[in-house]
Amino acid sequence: MAKRDYYEVLGVPRGASEDEIKKAYRKIAFEQHPDRNPGDTAAEGRFKEATEAYEVLRDAGQRARYDQFGHAATGSTGGGGASYDFSGFDLADALRAFMREFGQGGFEDVFGGGSAGPRGRVGGQRGSDLQVRVTLTLEEVAAGAEKKIRVKHRKPCGTCQGKGGTGETACTQCQGRGQVRRVQQSVFGQFVNISTCPRCDGAGQVFREPCKACKGDGRVQETETVNVKIPPGVSTGNFIPIRGLGDAGPRGGPAGDLIVIIEEKEHAVFERHGDDLHLDLPVSFATAALGGKVEVPTLDSGKATVSIPSATPSGQVFRLRGKGVPSLHGGRGDLLAAVRVWIPERLGSAEKKLLEELQKSEAMKPPKPGRAAFARSRDDH
Repeated sequence: MAKRDYYEVLGVPRGASEDEIKKAYRKIAFEQHPDRNPGDTAAEGRFKEATEAYEVLRDAGQRARYDQFGHAATGSTGGGGASYDFSGFDLADALRAFMREFGQGGFEDVFGGGSAGPRGRVGGQRGSDLQVRVTLTLEEVAAGAEKKIRVKHRKPCGTCQGKGGTGETACTQCQGRGQVRRVQQSVFGQFVNISTCPRCDGAGQVFREPCKACKGDGRVQETETVNVKIPPGVSTGNFIPIRGLGDAGPRGGPAGDLIVIIEEKEHAVFERHGDDLHLDLPVSFATAALGGKVEVPTLDSGKATVSIPSATPSGQVFRLRGKGVPSLHGGRGDLLAAVRVWIPERLGSAEKKLLEELQKSEAMKPPKPGRAAFARSRDDH
């Protein structure tokens, strides 16, 4: 499927200013964010599309190439680590970009934000964000949970206190700039790719005496166990950013974040739709015809009792208010129980005889086929 024009995606003219582009992206991203639209794949697609468009148009160099060559300028260039390769752009990339722009006022406020402090840049290059997936049962979703997670990440080296070594000198590969430039020729003309220097990791400096423990990187690999508190009401695709628990930056750079992505197990009884729960409620033919009381299982409060009126058809839905899943934004969903008239697979001779007698009754004959056969109201109770 062909990509839409990035300016059209954000709803801005081609001459839009940087502030106008950011404002347009912010509006779309907050409206279509997965946390605000749980389970909505269309909204997720619009969120990714808007973020990809913003990632290109916010950068003057990438925007100029896009204006000249269109989407051909945003595909893989085949080398050099160009920052405008969006051939593998996915939801995780979009979430990271969103958090970079709006992290201090974004959706993590719903989750309490995390406790690792501000993420301002201190010193060198920022470390990588890490992702971990946590699977929850529906009961844990409803009640909230606290999970222990083992995180394998890079921490500042204790031997050199994260510096990487002693005797700093300018990197000869990038001449102290921290970046290297590569010129490529293509059918579209000449491209200049700028990427982080691989020798100094963007620091611009190397050491005469690198630290032997970390080999000059300033970081060592460690495994740590962290506690993550998950509030009630989360759903698959929600994420909780924990500041500073990603990889430490090289040579004293600030740490990235740990992004905890929520996955929800399928439940044996209930089917979740947003904050509401749905279930099938088997009812005998006698109860459906004559009426009676039926027990309905609930997620966290044992069982509830529903009164079935006489002549209740299969498919009738009964709504139990407040018996669903808590919402992240307050309140609680409902439990919707759909009546399913149960027909036994095996009958004894006595049961068969009774049903044969009933079958002879005029009152037991069904109406003729047609749209009006079951025209009675089926509004939720």
